[in-house]
Amino acid sequence: MSAGGDRFDYDLIVIGAGPVGENVADYATKRGLHVAVVESELVGGECSYWACMPSKALLRSGHALRTARRLAGAREAVTGTIDAAAVLARRTGFTDGWSDAGQVSWLDSAGIDLLRGHGRLVGRQTVEVGDREYRARAVALATGSVPVLPPIPGLDSVSAWGTQEATAADHVPASLIVVGGGVAGVELAFAFSSLGSRVTLLSRGALLEREESFVGDLVAAALSEEGVDVRWGSAPARVARDRDGTVTVTLGDDTAIRAEEILVSTGRRPNTDHLGLETVGLETVGLGTAGLGTAGSGARRTELVVDETMLVSGTDWLYAVGDVNGRALLTHQGKYQARAAGEAIAARLQGTALHDGPWGAHVATADHGAVPRVVFSDPEVAAVGLTERAAREQGMPVRAVEYDLGWVAGAKLHADGYAGRAKLVVDESRGVVVGATFVGQDVAELLHSATIAIVGEVPVERLWHAVPAYPTISEIWLRLLETYGRPD
Repeated sequence: MSAGGDRFDYDLIVIGAGPVGENVADYATKRGLHVAVVESELVGGECSYWACMPSKALLRSGHALRTARRLAGAREAVTGTIDAAAVLARRTGFTDGWSDAGQVSWLDSAGIDLLRGHGRLVGRQTVEVGDREYRARAVALATGSVPVLPPIPGLDSVSAWGTQEATAADHVPASLIVVGGGVAGVELAFAFSSLGSRVTLLSRGALLEREESFVGDLVAAALSEEGVDVRWGSAPARVARDRDGTVTVTLGDDTAIRAEEILVSTGRRPNTDHLGLETVGLETVGLGTAGLGTAGSGARRTELVVDETMLVSGTDWLYAVGDVNGRALLTHQGKYQARAAGEAIAARLQGTALHDGPWGAHVATADHGAVPRVVFSDPEVAAVGLTERAAREQGMPVRAVEYDLGWVAGAKLHADGYAGRAKLVVDESRGVVVGATFVGQDVAELLHSATIAIVGEVPVERLWHAVPAYPTISEIWLRLLETYGRPD
């Protein structure tokens, strides 16, 4: 293929074959582009093998057991304990034994070429894979994110687990220290506690502190009831592994905690390392020790700024999609961006109309105020849009209402003594919902209705006509609207 005298091997090369890269490639291919993806590890990426799917498989059995124990009649039938080996085997089944043969087969069926190896830019529209260079009219970076490790003395010498090691574990440690009170730390604390580990969770601040304030309180109470030792305001001062393999974490007050293993889950950052971005004029910035990840002092990263179609600022051929652009580090949000980017790339290369206005076919508008997120804790946390705090920081004239989910008839059917809470954040100037949070057993499936209400900017007065079926947990919508008050 030629364009302006240049010869190209592909219309589009995607670096990274996780779910985001796969979707960019798929949507561009469906529009007639000749596409290749580059992958150095497993096709399917982190989500398929070490994150979304295996972590939820580790959690589900414990959730089901606790659910049964919350119901009179069912709890009497639960006479045994969880079979950890069976849970680990089920987890392994979800990863296909860490084989990507099925994903590779899908690429082939979709007409997408797979280039095995590490991909990096070596110039404009040029990607190096191994000892070969390929040219493409457009390149999309979909390299995801990597863990950020805190600068704790001794941490780099104790072979600490990260989320990959935890979700791929072949055994359940008798005791486990989890460092980090974010989504992964909370979920894995629940998972390993249910599998039989004695878990201590250390969190510098409140659990899940980016969500509404009641979220962390409810989740911490549930973890404590599960037997997890939750310590807020606690951060390791130093870490060491003894000769017998025991890990010792010393806190700032010299309190020592010991366990068989330590799991560190303190956030992630865009993976822009070793991509050759400097070869195309993209400058790096120094990060300091707070954002080092696994690198040493003086590390530098490239911050990729993209427009709404995921086109990297200052270029007309390079795209950054998913976690790597830092907009919303969630698999489903990355796939949403990927669908838009794949279509936008095809439109630009084929000279067809580009629909890049808000909510257009080629943009990721929802990244800014309608991001859905679920924490698969027990109780579950399901939220979308803005918290009340975030909305006020943006200057919105908001009013928020809350309601106890345990007072909803449908929720009472799900569990005796149902514990949970819900909240709506309403922009009073427009009369629309801009944020929703649900905490409780089985609330994750409530989330899409809230997402639709926010994306569609459905007026509160119209929501009164969306009648929830009785008796379901969805009746929480009616109770929240009643608490808010019907417009005159």
